[in-house]
Amino acid sequence: MSRETAAGGSATEASKIILNDKERKFETEDKKAYLEYVLRNGGKVMDIVHTFVPSSKRGQGLASILCVSALNHAQEHSLSVIPSCSYVSDTFLQRNPQWSSLVYTGEPKSHM
Repeated sequence: MSRETAAGGSATEASKIILNDKERKFETEDKKAYLEYVLRNGGKVMDIVHTFVPSSKRGQGLASILCVSALNHAQEHSLSVIPSCSYVSDTFLQRNPQWSSLVYTGEPKSHM
């Protein structure tokens, strides 16, 4: 089951991000760029474990768009987020502190 997620506010506004529930990913339509997550604590916490953008698509803001899609989804479904992915914790959240309220504080970052 997949669902389209809004992803605007960048030069790649036309990029559609799809929620792939089965594979636990937010991905571009061509499936080449994606953000992977694991649900924890009975489905109440989204652990973002990996973000990938191939070199051919870098520099377009896709990693940020993937993060916004995932965090919007988390917010809409009252989920907390564990930013295990270093891009999310070290880059995206540092540049976008408005999302920090979603960060789960009940346990340390997972190590995969």
